[in-house]
Formats: sequence, C-alpha cells, structure tokens
Amino acid sequence: MTPPADLPALLAAVPAGTSTGRACDKRYIVTRNQFNAGRSTKLVAEELGGGDYISMNFYNLASGPRLYPCEMPAEKVIAFLRAYVADPVPTPCAD
Repeated sequence: MTPPADLPALLAAVPAGTSTGRACDKRYIVTRNQFNAGRSTKLVAEELGGGDYISMNFYNLASGPRLYPCEMPAEKVIAFLRAYVADPVPTPCAD
C-alpha cells in the first residue's frame, strides 16, 4: 500500500538496531534494520510482558514508497509508529 506522508519520518525516528520504548501505554522492544542502501526497512516490535506484535517492511521505490505490513492491518502499524516513543539512550558514566 502507499503509506501516509508522515510514515517515512516516523520510521526514521525509530532508532536503528534494537531499542525499547512505549506506545499506547505498552512497553516494546523494537528492531529496525535497513537494507539496500536504505531503500528498504524492516521493523519488528514485541510487547514486553504481553502478546502484542508489530511487523512490517517499507520500500522506497522509484515508483514511490510502499508499506507492507506482515499479517496485520496497515492501520495497526501506522498507529504504532505514530505513538512510539523510544527510551532515551543512557549516557555512559565517566570513570
């Protein structure tokens, strides 16, 4: 599907690699990986202590961006990305 205009920025705001954060009063562990020089992105989010699961692929194609949710409605993925706030990255202590 063609994603809403805000989706690329929302996806880019999720830290690369694995992070934790919150969406809709739930805690998640989220993994965002990029492939093909940043033209494709995979995101997987698992609720910590619960059963919620988000999985999607995003492709930035010459014909326009495309969102492919994995076995769930696109609206669920979009709502998650609009609500997700990553935890702050801890600052290492100086010795």
